Amino acid sequence: MLPNRMVLSRQTEDQLKKLKGYTGITPNVAARLAFFRSVESEFRYLPERDSKKLDGSLVLDKITWLGETLQATELVLKMLYPQLDQRVMIKAWASHVEDGIAGLRNYRTLLSIAKAL
Repeated sequence: MLPNRMVLSRQTEDQLKKLKGYTGITPNVAARLAFFRSVESEFRYLPERDSKKLDGSLVLDKITWLGETLQATELVLKMLYPQLDQRVMIKAWASHVEDGIAGLRNYRTLLSIAKAL
């Protein structure tokens, strides 16, 4: 369902990299946390309001981005957005990561993130 190669916006990537610098959490693991945090907060992607470009430089395969959450992530996206095609589905995933990282980016230690989750 999601393409094999996936990318985020440059702004989201920068936030993931800063979080890695503070906490040591790699961008792919932080993206997984951010995605599910966003889904739980009831954020919903609206294609008609999307103007962001996926212009980041960190292009990874979906197994690296999603790891063991691959099937769960794809199922959640399919459940929330059954009408979207593959190209738009990646934008939905990226929007959820962007929304979720906004709540995580200010943590400075791994312990503070663990307590918050």
